[in-house]
Amino acid sequence: MPFQESFPCLMVRRAVGNDVAVAVEQITLADLPPGDVVIDVEYSSINYKDALACQAHPGVVRKLPHIPGIDCAGTVRESSDSRFAVGDAVLVTGYELGAPAWGGYSQCVRVPADWVVPLPTSLSTKQAMTYGTAGFTAAQCVLAIVKHGIQPAQGEVVVTGASGGVGSIAIAILAKLGYTVVAVSGKPAQAEMLKQLGAARVIPRGEVDDSSDTPLLPARWSAAVDTVGGKTLATIMRSTDYRGCVTACGLVGGTELPLTVYPLILRGVTLAGIDSAKCPREPRMEIWKKLSGEWNVSDKLEPLAREVTLSAVPQEVATMLAGQNYGRILVRPTL
Repeated sequence: MPFQESFPCLMVRRAVGNDVAVAVEQITLADLPPGDVVIDVEYSSINYKDALACQAHPGVVRKLPHIPGIDCAGTVRESSDSRFAVGDAVLVTGYELGAPAWGGYSQCVRVPADWVVPLPTSLSTKQAMTYGTAGFTAAQCVLAIVKHGIQPAQGEVVVTGASGGVGSIAIAILAKLGYTVVAVSGKPAQAEMLKQLGAARVIPRGEVDDSSDTPLLPARWSAAVDTVGGKTLATIMRSTDYRGCVTACGLVGGTELPLTVYPLILRGVTLAGIDSAKCPREPRMEIWKKLSGEWNVSDKLEPLAREVTLSAVPQEVATMLAGQNYGRILVRPTL
């Protein structure tokens, strides 16, 4: 498109009365922030952080107007960096994309070259965003468990928020690696889907929501992927077996962690925090190599992914914030 030609994006603005308005708008390349690489976006996805950005949450969005979308995949349109040439297939997840910098809910993005990752040849842009930030986060959780030395024979691995993006992808990867996975979900209708992904069994949220002040609970898990936080994470920590590993990457269940040190000093449980946005480049490349190779579960995820256009994003965000979504929602940056 010529430099002056406009293209659609999803813009978040401050409305009358300090409310927030989200709408599809037209912008040009001249409106984009500075950077080394311009990408023609083919796909983005909807993550919980994007839902917060659409509400102009101050912990995510520094200033308005703002374009959400913390990941994207497409082809290079312009590049002033020798590492990337016009036409290269690439992806971006994390860094400041979509929070606080303008993000992937736009037909074009301009970003620093250091944010850009070459698209693995075995993945299409659609497959890459079927993983997206959720898959990248899930793979980091699994990698932490593997590197901790947890073997499949040691016992069950529990995954909370199982029907969400991170949880569902974590289940698929863990099952492919031979682990026995227990999925935690508050959506009974999704139980069969979770078993198709590889969960050995599905349990309700109440089984990992213990409000007692008992410092240790009976050991049940060799490891865990927790996407919820709050009391759920505290319960998981108190019920993880000796020398187990609990990975934490979410806060939808709360930011407080009502916990004593006993799981840490009596059972030697490791709490591994997972941060996707600032993950260094070397492990970032390792994760994408695994997701496109030995850990590739894109065939399992394909039935769970559906596409929406920019105009449908606000309703999908409302559904996500109400806790009613499941699987992966891909965003095509079109009207």
